[in-house]
Amino acid sequence: MGERRVNLPSGGVLTDREIRRAYEGGELVVSPWEDGMVRPAALSLRLGEHAFVLESDQSVDVADRRTYPKMLERLPDERGRLRLEPGEVLLAPTLEKVGLSERLAGLVDGTSDYARLGIGVVLSGQVSPGFGRRKPGVLTLEIVSHLRHPVLLRPGARICNLMLFASTGSARAYDEMPHNYSSDQAVAPSRLADHVRPA
Repeated sequence: MGERRVNLPSGGVLTDREIRRAYEGGELVVSPWEDGMVRPAALSLRLGEHAFVLESDQSVDVADRRTYPKMLERLPDERGRLRLEPGEVLLAPTLEKVGLSERLAGLVDGTSDYARLGIGVVLSGQVSPGFGRRKPGVLTLEIVSHLRHPVLLRPGARICNLMLFASTGSARAYDEMPHNYSSDQAVAPSRLADHVRPA
């Protein structure tokens, strides 16, 4: 992250001016950056291409990686669209790679445009201070269709919003935590088994 410190608000969500200031001052890294993706109180992120669907054929024990669902690559069709079948879970990266200083935290949420079509765009929500601080990484989205027919998603289209909050700085940044996803350059499988002890 950049060495130059910028003045961030003492609390609350960053607005468009403050998002641009954080980006210009190096507190926020977004690559590729497109100024038109800045919203009044969030930064829109776009859907990347290298997606996977989860397929399971047995009960999943979160402490046993051998039982985890398989990640099957879902390639775009001849028109560049990603097909999502009813009931599937699609793991897809953001097009942008993101890095936050230890003085920023984020929340990711799907957009109402997708929700109004019955498509849920979910992340565990929180983007911790220090995510991607040393090497910006993608955010992995979990996309689920609640419809009875397939959905065709368009890589490169806006799909979620990243709200940013200023903080006083964490004692330990996320990229220093064990088993983190901070600098992932593509969708990665769950690392839950690394820190859940078998009974």
